Amino acid sequence: MDAIRKVPELSLMSFVNGTTNDKVKFTNELFRGLKDYGFIVLVDHPVDYKLTSKAYDLVHEFFQLPEATKRQYICKEGGGQRGYTAFGVEHAKNSQYPDLKEFWHVGRETIKDPARFKKHLPDNLWPTEVAEFKDVMLKLYDGMDTTSTLILDSLGMALDVPQNYFRDMLSDGNSIIRAIHYPPLGPAAPKNAVRAAAHEDINLITCMVGATSAGLELLDRDGKWLPVSCNDRQLVIDSGDMLSRITNEVIPATTHRVVNPDDATSNRYSMPFFTHPNPDTMLTCIPSCRGAGEKYEPINAHDWLMQRIKDIGLNKNK
Repeated sequence: MDAIRKVPELSLMSFVNGTTNDKVKFTNELFRGLKDYGFIVLVDHPVDYKLTSKAYDLVHEFFQLPEATKRQYICKEGGGQRGYTAFGVEHAKNSQYPDLKEFWHVGRETIKDPARFKKHLPDNLWPTEVAEFKDVMLKLYDGMDTTSTLILDSLGMALDVPQNYFRDMLSDGNSIIRAIHYPPLGPAAPKNAVRAAAHEDINLITCMVGATSAGLELLDRDGKWLPVSCNDRQLVIDSGDMLSRITNEVIPATTHRVVNPDDATSNRYSMPFFTHPNPDTMLTCIPSCRGAGEKYEPINAHDWLMQRIKDIGLNKNK
């Protein structure tokens, strides 16, 4: 537990409203946290905790619906990037066991340049059985989108990129909220399956509101699994594969998992926000990160996403 206390707990509002020195301090600590630990905790941010609590209530209500009702909202196109994905569909890359979860995806509702991006940004699906679901989830999406943009603004300063580098990348970005339900562990669950096997996220960064129970563990840069939790007013931020690629692994992707609980009858809910660039973005190495040479060839963000979706089984969503 001593290692966990070393993880930076940062005030995003000090970056937004603080002095130049405050902004520099936040940026340095953010960069160090993602580079050395793989994650940081935000103690303040634009996401209203009352909104998060309301969203959890509605997500719980949705997942209690009959299986046949939930399956009406499966989006078969685009690798399940909108709507419902049933229990046991997704698995970690190279894992033979499905993750023990079901989830719902909310994407960007309004597209600034539909002629350019509509084909890669499908419409959201909304469960008519759950009142307020659309309104609350879109408000939560906006708050998480704003937060992730501010985080990447700061990170851009540390990486010495042009001022609007990440904002241009995030305009019409394919970011999603994933509302996840980990149900009780039944006798039919595969012996070696876990709620979420060790994996790295596909995207740039992930913003996670506090889950309803423990279970999240992150692999720190020293190879130790650390249990991580935050309260309902905090956010955990971790780095994904896309950020690792464009920083030449200066900021590696964070490996994490959700372990099975001691109480097999318990439910768990979580709502990570996966921050993605727009589909036309080329993931190329940032000049300040080239070092002795680039480790990855440039790749289109949408192509990379589709490749990874196939790796984890979401292309079979049906």
